[in-house]
Amino acid sequence: MNRHPPADPCCPVVELRQYTLAPGRRDELIEIFDRHFVEGQEAVGMTVIGQFRDLQRPDRFVWLRGFADMEARRRALEAFYDGPIWIAHKDAANDTMLAWDDVLLLRPARPDTAFGVGPDAVATTRDGRATVLAGIYQLPQAADEDLVSRFEREVVPVLEAKEVGIEGVFVTEPAPNTFTRLPVREGEHVLAWFGIADGAAEPSHGSEVAEELALDGVPPSLLWLEPTRGRRTGS
Repeated sequence: MNRHPPADPCCPVVELRQYTLAPGRRDELIEIFDRHFVEGQEAVGMTVIGQFRDLQRPDRFVWLRGFADMEARRRALEAFYDGPIWIAHKDAANDTMLAWDDVLLLRPARPDTAFGVGPDAVATTRDGRATVLAGIYQLPQAADEDLVSRFEREVVPVLEAKEVGIEGVFVTEPAPNTFTRLPVREGEHVLAWFGIADGAAEPSHGSEVAEELALDGVPPSLLWLEPTRGRRTGS
């Protein structure tokens, strides 16, 4: 993978959060989120990397946020969830949700696979319409350098042929969840990637695309994601 290290890398710790919402209420949560929660979280030290509609599942909201390290994560989450913005809007937000515990705690596979900050970050698309494509491999054990290298040799060229530009590659962050008020999926091992999909097949061809992207014979779970209108500062 001929990818240069990002000039301003973001976030040694990343949360991938997927929420299942009550039918028909996704745009309601997006409005609350974009209006109140992006700046509120960034004010206490988080980076809201991107917010997305899941194009395959109309009642799923997906977002990414990042932290400098696990201790910074604990402090920032405590400050936000005990703070005035969340307290003022939590009832309205929670009322839209059916499940909010599908959360993966991730770290960059290597320093050069972190997200960048600025106009090339995953939260921004080239024309405002391009899809973000993400893939998640469930692994029998923690990903090592050899697996990451095989992903780069075997899968990245297939993605590039489909006009998917990789923006970040991540593996499971093994540290314990120190903010237990918000559960994460523990005891799992994943390798996850994110890219801007200028030419990838439509979500209706998801199973075919996933088979083409298999790593060690295992296809990834794919997410076709449409960025919401919300943008973090600098993107």
